[in-house]
Amino acid sequence: MDYGICTFPTEHGMAPAELARAVEERGLDSLWFAEHTHIPVCRKTPWPGGGELPKEYYHAYDLFVSLASAATATTRLKIGSGVCLVVEHDPIILAKKVATLDRISNGRFLFGIGGGWNVEEMANHGTDFSTRWKLLRERVEAMKAIWANDEAEYHGDFVDFDPIFSWPKPVQKPHPPIYLGGAAPWAIRRAARYGDGWMPIGVRDEILEHVSALREAAVQAGRAADALDLLVYFAPPDEGILASYRDAGARAAILAVPAAGADTVLPLLDRYAALAEAVG
Repeated sequence: MDYGICTFPTEHGMAPAELARAVEERGLDSLWFAEHTHIPVCRKTPWPGGGELPKEYYHAYDLFVSLASAATATTRLKIGSGVCLVVEHDPIILAKKVATLDRISNGRFLFGIGGGWNVEEMANHGTDFSTRWKLLRERVEAMKAIWANDEAEYHGDFVDFDPIFSWPKPVQKPHPPIYLGGAAPWAIRRAARYGDGWMPIGVRDEILEHVSALREAAVQAGRAADALDLLVYFAPPDEGILASYRDAGARAAILAVPAAGADTVLPLLDRYAALAEAVG
């Protein structure tokens, strides 16, 4: 099982390049950055984590600029979006950002995506909360067409364009792996339809009881039973729980660090590296 680190990149924490080097130096496998374009001042949507919304949600750096900084500071480390809010991006522009980042990193980008929870935030981008998942699917399908074809087109209810030229194409073929965030059973079905794996939140979602459903969903979608990876985001830093993920066949456990300085984060990275070595 691989081990990764996730966080919000902000001005209050370690710089993306500095953090990426520290993660790579400790032998960990990946670094994931969260995304929020903004937080509306008048927000009625409750935070799924409960309580007050942490300030890093308001202060997050741009996702792709941060990932590019991490990529150019490392040579082996995989870099991931955890998660990219696809419903807040133009798909033609996002396809170019993903492909460019995959090129810059020499094929080290992991594309974690989600539909989002903040109704007011996505409304500011023109997205209706009730139709966000269909919009996300169409945008993903459109991006796949752009990555795969010299002359790409897509015709859906929300995304519609005639043939276009768009380069670069990603290093990874047919595209960087797409990991869908969200709770079971809905996220599992979506992952089977247009993704490469499921990325639930370990401290919030029930996971192990849905492993068999993940395999069944792949088969029902006409794919191999093991076609969908399981990546546990915000995995609890507990040796026994991590071992249970490993035994269930999880591809990766991704452990969280706060948006804080090196004096706080580096000891956590040391602890997580020791946990990864102990669990294997």
